[in-house]
Amino acid sequence: MVDPGPGLNSEQLAAYFALMEVSSLLQYAVDEHLRADGDLSYVQFQILARLVDAPEGRLRMTDLADGVVYSRSGLTYQAGLLDKRGLITRAPSPDDERSVVVTVTDAGRDLIARVLPGHVDRVRQLLFEPMTGTDLAALSTVLGRVRDHMRATPPRSAKPRTGRKRTD
Repeated sequence: MVDPGPGLNSEQLAAYFALMEVSSLLQYAVDEHLRADGDLSYVQFQILARLVDAPEGRLRMTDLADGVVYSRSGLTYQAGLLDKRGLITRAPSPDDERSVVVTVTDAGRDLIARVLPGHVDRVRQLLFEPMTGTDLAALSTVLGRVRDHMRATPPRSAKPRTGRKRTD
């Protein structure tokens, strides 16, 4: 049997569980708002928000997948739902025939503009209200450092796909 190494100490375990619980509670509240006000899932909201913020309102599908931390197949499915609603368009990339470019439509921009104020209110109320300015600065610094550490590995879009056999 392989020794799994030392476990987490009580302080690490408490921090881990608190982070996971806060994340789950916030995700649930945000999801609930987005579904009620825009008939959007959180992933769909992220897709639209990233596109609204992107130059010319467009991104490659792989860049979207890496940005929202979602699987390629899951993102393709979500993008398909948004496309059917007329909130985005998808087209082959003019620069790379293997890439798909996703562009937000005016209807997608309008929907984000409609749901964003409530989204911001929900996040402010649940996450930021109980914090002091010092808390916010510390949280931002710590989470930024952890995010950068986690993102130091290649994004999923750069990793080889599994389950496919090459026939060279």
